[in-house]
Amino acid sequence: MTSEGGRALTAGLSCYLIWGFVPLVFQAIAALGVSPWEMLAHRIVWSIPTAALFVLLARQGGQALAVLRQPRVLGWLLVSALLIAGNWVVFMWAVTSGRMLETSLGYYINPLVNMAAGALIFRERIDGLGRAAIGLALAGVAIQAAALGTLPWVSLVLAFSFGGYGVVRKQVAADAQTGLLIETVLVGVFAAAYIAWLSGRGEGHFGDPWLAVLLIACGPVTAIPLVLFSWAARRIPLSVMGFLQFIAPTIGFFIGLAQGEPFTPLRALSFAFIWGGAAVFIWGAWRGARRVDAAA
Repeated sequence: MTSEGGRALTAGLSCYLIWGFVPLVFQAIAALGVSPWEMLAHRIVWSIPTAALFVLLARQGGQALAVLRQPRVLGWLLVSALLIAGNWVVFMWAVTSGRMLETSLGYYINPLVNMAAGALIFRERIDGLGRAAIGLALAGVAIQAAALGTLPWVSLVLAFSFGGYGVVRKQVAADAQTGLLIETVLVGVFAAAYIAWLSGRGEGHFGDPWLAVLLIACGPVTAIPLVLFSWAARRIPLSVMGFLQFIAPTIGFFIGLAQGEPFTPLRALSFAFIWGGAAVFIWGAWRGARRVDAAA
């Protein structure tokens, strides 16, 4: 692996570790009375200065100004901003509503969504093992629907919104720091307006010093892993990013169990199918890497 490849792998690993434990931060904020929508607004607003700092450190101010003069790139970044904002608010609502296991399921599915997207959009080849992994995941989703009595919409929204975000960001001609800054600025106007509206009604929580610190911390907690993800996603295949993403849902799964979420036998069976798909995926990735090494 090249030195850049090693750095990209480290960046991808780090972002998924952060995402694995970040639900604990949102649960702490929600316990103090903050709604998911208010958390979303603060995540966006306080991500702007963090992202701007990354742009300055990377000396990409000129690139950011150039992006602002390209309507097509701005349009793609608006799409990716809406996808990630939707992902954030559903995730925060779920982890603060006793649905950690559903978020875990969603992010177990996501790597397989990435694999399918890689095949459909980027012409990445899916072999028999890949098709088997996707089939096992689909079976797991069906069993989860039976266990819940409805489609696991939280899991599906999280999987497809984040998968879509990765696809869009892989195609945008902007570096990670620049892309994140433009994304947050595009939706930051609406987020700031919502915060001001809440404050005017006396329903905002930014006046509390302890809560203010936690809400401001949402910026770096949000921006740092996204920059790491976007930087890594442009340098290594989506399938590799999908492999790394099994770290975050595993952490979330154990958090959900530790917090006493219901884990019925039918639900366990659904996770068994999902884990089976993940295992097949990992085996296929390992076997493919061995073939590449042998050919080299």
